[in-house]
Amino acid sequence: MPSLKRGIPKDLPRVCPLRSMSAAMMRTLRDHFAFAAFRSGQEPVIRALLDGRPALAVFPTGGGKSLCYQLPALLLDGLTLVISPLIALMKDQVDALTAKGISAARLDSTLGTDELRELYGRLESGDIKLLYIAPERLANEAFRKRVKQLSVAMIAIDEAHCISEWGHNFRPDYLKLARFCRTLKVTRVLALTATATPKVAREIRRHFRIAAPDHIQLSFHRPNLDLRVTPCKAAERKTILLEKLRAIDGAAVVYVTRQETAEEVATFLAKQGVSARAYHAGLPDEFRADAQRAFMAGETRVIVATIAFGMGIDKADIRCVIHYNLPKSLENHTQEIGRAGRDGRAAVCEMLACGDDLIVLENFIYSDTPSPRALANLIDRVLRLGGEFDISVYDLSVTCDIRASVLSTLLAYLETEGILEATGSFYGKYRVRLLRSREQVLAGFPAAEKKFMGRLLDLGTPGRSWLGFEPSALATVLGVPRGKIVAALSALESAGDAALTVSGVRQGYRVRKDPGDLRLLAARHAETFRQREQADLDRLRQVLGLSSHRGCLTGYLTKHFGETLTAPCGHCDRCRGVPAATIKRPPARKPSDEEWQLVRNLARENHAELATPRQLARFLCGMSSPATTRARLGRHNSFGLLSDLPFAEVLAIAGAV
Repeated sequence: MPSLKRGIPKDLPRVCPLRSMSAAMMRTLRDHFAFAAFRSGQEPVIRALLDGRPALAVFPTGGGKSLCYQLPALLLDGLTLVISPLIALMKDQVDALTAKGISAARLDSTLGTDELRELYGRLESGDIKLLYIAPERLANEAFRKRVKQLSVAMIAIDEAHCISEWGHNFRPDYLKLARFCRTLKVTRVLALTATATPKVAREIRRHFRIAAPDHIQLSFHRPNLDLRVTPCKAAERKTILLEKLRAIDGAAVVYVTRQETAEEVATFLAKQGVSARAYHAGLPDEFRADAQRAFMAGETRVIVATIAFGMGIDKADIRCVIHYNLPKSLENHTQEIGRAGRDGRAAVCEMLACGDDLIVLENFIYSDTPSPRALANLIDRVLRLGGEFDISVYDLSVTCDIRASVLSTLLAYLETEGILEATGSFYGKYRVRLLRSREQVLAGFPAAEKKFMGRLLDLGTPGRSWLGFEPSALATVLGVPRGKIVAALSALESAGDAALTVSGVRQGYRVRKDPGDLRLLAARHAETFRQREQADLDRLRQVLGLSSHRGCLTGYLTKHFGETLTAPCGHCDRCRGVPAATIKRPPARKPSDEEWQLVRNLARENHAELATPRQLARFLCGMSSPATTRARLGRHNSFGLLSDLPFAEVLAIAGAV
């Protein structure tokens, strides 16, 4: 348990401080959260924070992480910022806290102008104790300036493993959090995660300067989870899945890799009389929401989902989690099986281990890695835009043919190196539909403003029933700040003279220091992305090791997270005597003469989006890219032609034509 000798926070009672602190903690736990006692690990984390120190809480899914910041937030003077990656999760947390009478709010992209104004007013008055934001919010310079004016007592960072580029779910905006905390001079920082290996935990501690004794980690051993691995061939997998689901009563989650697989498997199960629905990011919002609602309500027994499903899902009676496809990492596997048996009753967690999945998963990894040439092109474009500039991540990703997530990662690297600083995001395009005649609209303005507004309307690009405006370009033409143009267009909407729609999000940056030789900078980052690619491949090898491991499966998983079991778990396949099996790759095949000819024909078509061997190889493996998506090449009959071949072989073929 952390020491309390470093000083009691000023905002806690000073009479008998240790006793008062304990009494305040227990009173708050009882009165606001209706608990009589802390769960394992919670109290030492809370005491570290109240003592003014940063802490890391590595608790398994369902381990009670949220209370570790919610309770101290009520005991501290000032605001607690909670950084969370999911809007839906933020909404659920805020709703739950509000129902308990705790003043909490969220700041996200769904809020309208009036709601934002009200929220900022409440923040300035000190009415809000907990504010939930996404990490991307910190790219907004105006928000950063506003927060600096507030009294921030603590910052809690959920899914903190996202800060580690060697973790399983790296998010570039998490890289900026440590600097943000230091800028605000907030010492109470709580990093929370359910899946941190020792290496990732060390990196989190280094970023936030967390002492080893304040790293509180609970056991990853869940005695009620029965771990199983069933090697199988692709052709028999559906039948095996059906047998497994019929052998178990209760709700079940089936995880798949691809969206089309989710649809295919859900349809198969439904035809076999199993109540099942698909859930993935490609579904319309209302379909996805209804599928989740039906599952949570018990109307649907089985949800067949990609990893888009699960974050923030708190259904206690899930009796079974089956990985129909191999998970990408042991962290993903552990996080997903952690959604089973939260009520403490027995639950089955089974992986259908099929070697056919390996090529698809590996090719996904390879397709995410930008070529050195593409990276050099991107860095050269960005760092020659001037001292202050703005970009469209979408447009730039298409131009350079680098996935938006990878592009954002590079920009985050440049920020953490002090080369760039984000100044804020804004909309690049405005559409205005006048609801009254031009003369009537202008008649409502004073003479000086009427002249400016008339000139602005003259510069609008005519559409069928609207005028188009790009404020950044018009600011140069008119010789006024961009904000004046945006304010003028917004005034038209506020006066009821026009309907306004916006699009084309752009992110602003300023150059903070000379980047040096751009070729060397690009080469260094190309090596970083190559190392990340290898780390992803290594994580996939660790998944394969689960199937071939001869000892306790639970022990294999806990060891990955730095925990050694004192004895075999007694409730997994190996402990029951089921032998280990090596996952075998499908037999290698050679491309046919006809396939070779189709590849040659494709190369002769000279698509600009397939100009390099790597671009062509990704396309032949069925991996879309920003450029091929915009060009709608996914409809080409050669897209995915060699998707069952390893990427390295396809890359060699692409280089030979």
